[in-house]
Amino acid sequence: MNRQKIILILIALILVALFFWLDLGRFLTLESLKANRQLLLQYYADHRLLTVAAFMAIYIIQTALALPGAVILSLSAGAIFGPLMGTLYAVSAASVGATISFLVTRYLLRDAVLAKFGNKLEGINKELEERGINYLLFLRLVPLFPFFLINLAAGLTRLPLRTFVLGTFFGIIPGGFVFVNAGASLASINRLGDIASPRVLGSFALLGLFALIPALYAKLKAARKNIYCRTE
Repeated sequence: MNRQKIILILIALILVALFFWLDLGRFLTLESLKANRQLLLQYYADHRLLTVAAFMAIYIIQTALALPGAVILSLSAGAIFGPLMGTLYAVSAASVGATISFLVTRYLLRDAVLAKFGNKLEGINKELEERGINYLLFLRLVPLFPFFLINLAAGLTRLPLRTFVLGTFFGIIPGGFVFVNAGASLASINRLGDIASPRVLGSFALLGLFALIPALYAKLKAARKNIYCRTE
């Protein structure tokens, strides 16, 4: 491993260590967001560009390093920026963070990730390589696997970067909008479980199935072709 790779890994480890050492997670709670919402709104009114840049930087770092707090950050986007712009900022930042994680896995941590998560990622890897963006959209829409695991899995495959970026960005828009929109009505939320209701999760599952239709059709067509060839 060359010097540049070692330096990047050390920086990432230091950032993760600082997050837990300084207990920054205490700011990423529903209670903290509610208590500080007016302060955040006032700061945004006085420093719009800086607030957006700071929010997106924090969200990118959180996603890239797989730190806790993604849900609270999405709620914050709605509480500060409103549902539409909040969704744009949150989804864009999450996509950038996921892409960084994808690239780091592909070019820096491939062996380490395989050693730790190889068995868990084997099935995802196979489907991503064979079905590309359709399966990636399914994974993003249906919360079967943790967000960071999908980033790691995709980084181990030959999935093109462009496909990963597009699949991630469009795949997380529905879920992102649900949480950001909920953040815009923050006063009505008493616990995080109120947001991800069974009805909402069921809607995501249905969207995910639609994303899989082309891949399932191709698989069925290939299976029928194999059967036909055997019978000749």
